[in-house]
Amino acid sequence: MRGILGIVAGALLLSACHQQPAEPAVEKAWARLPAVSGRPGAAYFTLKGGSQADKLVGIASPAATRAELHETMQHGGMSMMQPLREVALDAGKTVNFAPGGRHVMLFGLSPSLKPGAQIPLVLSLASGKKLEAQAQLVGAGDPQP
Repeated sequence: MRGILGIVAGALLLSACHQQPAEPAVEKAWARLPAVSGRPGAAYFTLKGGSQADKLVGIASPAATRAELHETMQHGGMSMMQPLREVALDAGKTVNFAPGGRHVMLFGLSPSLKPGAQIPLVLSLASGKKLEAQAQLVGAGDPQP
């Protein structure tokens, strides 16, 4: 009887040590409100890859009429912004969306949104997975959280 209990206990311990495959995740989401009402805001976050490569192919927020993936680039000494159709997310790697680089343009934000509130972001991956995050709102001139 002791032998069977030992085998069962050992199997339970081994199954507890076996980790589930890592899933993609979004962290540290925040959004900057526009300085002028009616202009777009911008959202930023850290996207962590799971155990398999994937692609970020879209983003949405019920707080905005439209959300687009963008990247700021330098060309001939000038800063330019261009839309992104997708962003590669390698397995186990991190992709940062930060001021001056990749970001999300948020069009049609309500003027009633105030710093300190949060808005939901829904990221769509090519695999069909959806990632959700709450982005903390900051004012146009406020430091990032």
